[in-house]
Amino acid sequence: MDVETKNYGTAVLYGLMGIFLLAIVSTFILSLILRFTSVQESDLEFIITAFSFITLFTGGFVSGGKGKQKGWMLGGLTGLLYSLVVFLFYYLGYNSLFSAEQVIYHTCYILIAMMGGILGVNLMGKSRTA
Repeated sequence: MDVETKNYGTAVLYGLMGIFLLAIVSTFILSLILRFTSVQESDLEFIITAFSFITLFTGGFVSGGKGKQKGWMLGGLTGLLYSLVVFLFYYLGYNSLFSAEQVIYHTCYILIAMMGGILGVNLMGKSRTA
């Protein structure tokens, strides 16, 4: 395995860890809101969707910044692996496939992670020289 491939794998792994860490934190916060207030889950639908997109964008950003090049590919791989993990959870845990709506969401997740990867390379990836 060459160094470039290893660097890409590490970058994608950091992005995935960032996604799952942010997902756990946001899920915890939202569950506390649902538990201790009279807010219903349907009232938070837009906020949950926004958190999801921000989380995937951040994961793509981290992977692009860590990889320092090919941000679209690193972000796309990060989003794709996230979607694969969620799909396997649904399929193996609940014995169901994605609905058409979920396929659209996960396609958008991959695209937003790609955008995060591109921005991550452009803002964090370039070495700054004086």
